[in-house]
Amino acid sequence: MLRRLYGWILHWAETPYGTWALFALAFCESSFFPVPPDVLLIILSVALPGKSLQYALVCSGGSILGGCFGYLIGWQLMATIGDAIIRFYGLIDRYEYMRQLYSLYGAWAVGIAGFTPIPYKVFTITAGAFRLDFTVFLFASAISRSARFFMVGGLIYLFGPKIQSVIERYFNVLATAFVILLILGFVVIKFLI
Repeated sequence: MLRRLYGWILHWAETPYGTWALFALAFCESSFFPVPPDVLLIILSVALPGKSLQYALVCSGGSILGGCFGYLIGWQLMATIGDAIIRFYGLIDRYEYMRQLYSLYGAWAVGIAGFTPIPYKVFTITAGAFRLDFTVFLFASAISRSARFFMVGGLIYLFGPKIQSVIERYFNVLATAFVILLILGFVVIKFLI
């Protein structure tokens, strides 16, 4: 089923509605959909490298708004829709652990999930369910999702289609390295200022 879904998403790159499909995919992935928008972002950007930053902006905007929708699901519809989505991803037994993550790390939990391959939708929904401050949630989402998509779009803008295979092969490593550098940056700032 996921392979067919993946193929369906790829076909949008060949239509004039690719930008709208990218926005919609990014929106849905941040709140309930299982396929990340990175694939379509890469394909559209490789096809038109000069527009890759525009595609990154579209993807970021869709993802941030979708994250807000996920937050709304958790905040107002957890018992009906939210629990079903969390159960679909097999994380219902991790629900209380996620509550602890929010109480200990707050924005960091959202930020790391927003940048890495961790299912972001689970974090958007639980952020609403656990009543994480919405401004904090929005700020962490905007930074992490934009960093993720602009990294991809920027690399393609700079290096063109040659970078596609590198991004696909090493995305998890690149995302993890970015998170480590981000955390180290905050540690350095904390101890030097």
